[in-house]
Amino acid sequence: MVATNGQRSLNWLNFFVAALQTGFGPFIPVFLAGAGWKPQEIGFALSVGSFTAMASQLPAGALVDAVHDKRLAAGLAILGVGASALLLAVWPSHAAVLVAEALHGFASCIITPAIASMTLAIVGHGAFGERVGTNTRYAAIGAAAAALLLGGAGWWIADRGPLLMTALLTIPTLGAVASVRVLRPRATPRDDEHPACLHPRVRRESGARIWRVFTEPGLIAFLACAALYAVADAAILPFALTRLDSQNGGGSSFVVAAAIIIPQLVSAALAPWLGRIAQSRGRRTVLLLGFAALPLRGLLVAILPGVAPLLAVQSLDGISGAVFGVMIPLLAADLTRRHGGLNVTMAAMSLAIGLGATACTSFAGVIVQRLGTEAALLALAGCGLCAVALLWWVMPETRPAPAAALAQPA
Repeated sequence: MVATNGQRSLNWLNFFVAALQTGFGPFIPVFLAGAGWKPQEIGFALSVGSFTAMASQLPAGALVDAVHDKRLAAGLAILGVGASALLLAVWPSHAAVLVAEALHGFASCIITPAIASMTLAIVGHGAFGERVGTNTRYAAIGAAAAALLLGGAGWWIADRGPLLMTALLTIPTLGAVASVRVLRPRATPRDDEHPACLHPRVRRESGARIWRVFTEPGLIAFLACAALYAVADAAILPFALTRLDSQNGGGSSFVVAAAIIIPQLVSAALAPWLGRIAQSRGRRTVLLLGFAALPLRGLLVAILPGVAPLLAVQSLDGISGAVFGVMIPLLAADLTRRHGGLNVTMAAMSLAIGLGATACTSFAGVIVQRLGTEAALLALAGCGLCAVALLWWVMPETRPAPAAALAQPA
């Protein structure tokens, strides 16, 4: 695919948004611990952010669907993320941190669907698969680059360095979203146009009801599969790192960084190719590849302790990450061709994954206490295998017939 000016702007937007969001990873608990916070206080603050994000998914998705200017929605959300980083850095009081976490949770729910809507408006449904793969590639590169940049900021400046750098990243991110040129939503729909590309008023006048998408069998099937996948996935790396820490008598920040960066590099390499495969051979093929990598990863992590095996196995996480990065917006576009509601559908998918990940820690924690880390990792691998079987059994193919694929004219 030849990149146009609009698509090059999307590249930079995905790069900087991923870099901006990287600042809200493991850097926050390190900073709060250095500020004298107790572990239970840190856990509660992070839980506020997670709960806000889950509670905001559907309202934020519906809000993006209802707003015709997706760039404005994305820009305001980016400002919210930057403000929350700055608030955390300069005023780490309990009230300010809770407000910042809640603001970040809500703003993050707006950014991803807004970018998906802009992407669909620029390239159309027919080229959406490969373009989403390119979005995922640049997001992965941005996250990997930011991990190095923010880690250096923490080393050279102070614990608050990554948060200050995250706030500064708001500036190029806003510049990137301002450079995206999206055609204004059409007032007169064409027969081949995806509902997400229409003005919200036109969609309302046509009688479209976005909540009808929740009657789509494909969406119901994917929500169940994605939640089960997340139950198996979320605790594998934390438990593997905890086991490594206990074996070596101390953790290594290099190992943690490498375990995060390696999947991002793999995802960056594979995402566009996966988008092309999804476009040419169908969505189920790519989904099965991403889901199948999970039980294999859990099994290998359980039976192969040590730093080198862990880092090698993390490449499988990159495969799954690339699949989900490509398939969530692509499936949402497929499933909303009749009723609309692209963004609320993406929100529902993210919510299912978030709920599954929340259940994962409790499920795996009980097994660790009773049977040990290896048993927990094997149980997670078994749960992942169940997710593969469920996907094979219930998930339909959602790719439109070639003649029905919606292509946006240049």
